[in-house]
Amino acid sequence: MITVVKLNPQGITKLQYPAEIAALLEGGVMLNAYWTGPARDLGYTTFEPGDHFVEYFYTDRWFNIFAVSTAQGQLKGWYCNVAAPALISTERIEQIDLYLDVWVSPDGQTLLLDEDEFTSDETLSETQRNGALQGLDQLLLLIGSRQAPFQTIETGGQTPTRPSQIS
Repeated sequence: MITVVKLNPQGITKLQYPAEIAALLEGGVMLNAYWTGPARDLGYTTFEPGDHFVEYFYTDRWFNIFAVSTAQGQLKGWYCNVAAPALISTERIEQIDLYLDVWVSPDGQTLLLDEDEFTSDETLSETQRNGALQGLDQLLLLIGSRQAPFQTIETGGQTPTRPSQIS
């Protein structure tokens, strides 16, 4: 068991939860976690008790990726956090959330989330802001080219790009 800790850009803990290591990756780790809170309707999907999250954290990328499935194994989509590279130890994973998120549905439709928080935040360092933009671009490239873990996206859909107002 390992503890995942989500921090805000100032380093304050916003969320922590247990997960199990599924695999060690080059430059990261893959975890299994389960939604244990009450149902949470996000508008584009609902996280429900028992939902299975396969989570990918990287020490060399400015994002992490959660493949979200129902308790019965039906893929809901991918929730992607733009975040500073993860700090991974044997007991915990810490990630600094940089506001921007991307939701990808199984058919490849992509939603960029929380742009307003990112553009209006004045506390992000230049390194955090530049890293977030780099991470978003890399993430959108992975999604558009259907690279792992997005290789099961149904065919069709447009290649996502960063909106011009995010800079």
